[in-house]
Amino acid sequence: MPVPLSILDLAIIGKGETARDSLEGSVSLAQRAEKLGYRRVWYAEHHNNSAIASSATSVLIAHVAAHTHTIRLGAGGIMLPNHSPLVIAEQFGTLETLHPGRIDLGLGRAPGTDQNTMRAMRHDPMSSDRFPHDVQELQGYLSGHTLIPGVDATPGKGTNVPLYILGSSLFGATLAAALGLPYSFASHFAPNVLQDAVAIYRREFQPSEQLDRPYVIAGVNAIVAESEEEAQAQYRVSRRQRIARLLGPHRHYTDEEADTILDSPQGQQLAQMMRYSAVGTPSDVRAYLDEFAKHADADELIVAHLASSVETRLHSVDLLADVSTPVPA
Repeated sequence: MPVPLSILDLAIIGKGETARDSLEGSVSLAQRAEKLGYRRVWYAEHHNNSAIASSATSVLIAHVAAHTHTIRLGAGGIMLPNHSPLVIAEQFGTLETLHPGRIDLGLGRAPGTDQNTMRAMRHDPMSSDRFPHDVQELQGYLSGHTLIPGVDATPGKGTNVPLYILGSSLFGATLAAALGLPYSFASHFAPNVLQDAVAIYRREFQPSEQLDRPYVIAGVNAIVAESEEEAQAQYRVSRRQRIARLLGPHRHYTDEEADTILDSPQGQQLAQMMRYSAVGTPSDVRAYLDEFAKHADADELIVAHLASSVETRLHSVDLLADVSTPVPA
């Protein structure tokens, strides 16, 4: 049986688009995903990147939730070292109170930005070391069993917003297993230890109040088009944009400059990062995803549609749904 499909909306601001275009596109994408039977849509926290519009992640979730009805929405993820657990509990407790049964909270321990921006955010470099404790403190606020005497999250207390540990290394797998939480591996940009991490997570998993058995979500990139040629053309544009985001988010690269970088050792590193990418016609992408789910030993796939504009992303989502059977939640 095919695993359920979800969407990681990177809220990319395409060439010639504005942040508002991207955010309105996120609403349209979630509405389309809801209609077509996708399980959930997640948004990632990034800062100081002129090509990504999801920096205020909880605000974006609230806006999209107000314009949809049933689909699950969440963070994939909130970079917890950037925040106090209490504030995140209040934000996501508010979201769950307003949209009951629809909110997910994925948690990562990376800052989601560069060193300069970390300083601008008043980020403590040691805060990542507190990540396991901060996850438990956050869980306490949301469950109503606070770890800080006399401190509760309002809204938040008793909402039991489901937590997910996000990771791209063995650390996240071990933590998710120890806490009995679902595990989402970022194989769409960090593929190297996917199988090892999932194996460790499944082997070491300890049941919890939230989850009685392991649950793995694996990330994968996709571009779906009517023809292989069109999909590959969109993929080239997407790779050029990725170069700009990684190497200089505030610098403009011409297509020729981007292609030169893509042909260099740096470009080969990018190709390795994007190893798990399904690019082609709907039937070819569906076949790739089925094989990838087995390879990753995943219970669910979260797909980042890399098409370079709002219109082409929506079309990619439509085409993949045409060859996919929705799996009940």
